[in-house]
Amino acid sequence: MIIYDGIIEKLQSGGGVTVVFNELIARSSNYKYISYDEKSKFAINPVLRKSRLLERYLNVNVDEYSNENTLFHSTYYRLPVQKENPIITTVHDFTYEKFNKGLSSWVHSWQKNKAINNSDKIICVSENTAQDLLKYCPINESKIEIVHNGVSDDYYVLKSDKRYSNEVVFVGARSGYKNFSAVIDVVALCPNLSLSVVGGGVFNKAELSLLNNKLPGRFKWLGRLSNQELNEVYNRSYCLLYPSSYEGFGIPVIEAMRSGCPVVALNISSIPEVAGSAALLIEYLDINLLAEAVKSLDNSSYREKYIQAGLINSQRFSWDRCFMETQKVYRSLS
Repeated sequence: MIIYDGIIEKLQSGGGVTVVFNELIARSSNYKYISYDEKSKFAINPVLRKSRLLERYLNVNVDEYSNENTLFHSTYYRLPVQKENPIITTVHDFTYEKFNKGLSSWVHSWQKNKAINNSDKIICVSENTAQDLLKYCPINESKIEIVHNGVSDDYYVLKSDKRYSNEVVFVGARSGYKNFSAVIDVVALCPNLSLSVVGGGVFNKAELSLLNNKLPGRFKWLGRLSNQELNEVYNRSYCLLYPSSYEGFGIPVIEAMRSGCPVVALNISSIPEVAGSAALLIEYLDINLLAEAVKSLDNSSYREKYIQAGLINSQRFSWDRCFMETQKVYRSLS
């Protein structure tokens, strides 16, 4: 039996980590899910616990469920009080280590490293994340298993005779290494295109100032969308522009590809591993090069080439495959 520690629900309402465990647990049967949210939608019959002060940093008591056939898998870098049974930790990325400083970064790295060093198996969501793990928290490589994230079946090509719109879509968080200001600059160099932004919260004052100055009347925030709504956006969009300088995996890249939306991104971190040759990958962050790549997609045959390549490439990833490979890791410890 797998004991899932559902602390991630207490830490965030959405995001890549939440999606990963939601998809895994939805396919599981023999498990217990410890929750700190009475309205949890992650699992059937969750085990409700009262949240303690600084709960996210504390070990989890699993004594009542612990036996010789039990494995522990936290949704976010925690350990069980009882360590007699195998422990699995999933490592998603090293954004804190690469881009954050100060107390929050130190605390995050301390907790992550503690979980990694006390686990029997470490699941990394990409080869790139595994290499970062060996750099920032060196361990025996035999403990590492690569299990790529999946992509929802909610993303697919809709049957439509409509031509794509002039929307360049950007998805997710916009701070720092996501290079959102570069996205604005690129679209500004493409006067026939507009920018649609999904998720990441409402625009702050600095973003609004940039957008109004460089893209007056050519931008909109679409809010936080369901998979079905985002699939419609991908289907109609000119392209996904995703010039992130670092990704542990980069789920939007595969979502867009499954939806028949061409992708323009940087050839860095996990992006080439995930996108393969099915995206227009720029070697470094350069506004003019990115703009040239975006403009090139106006050529119908060139655009179709990347749409078809993306559809083929996206078939490498599914949550069913992610689940089966995760189960294989579990079985190796049982």
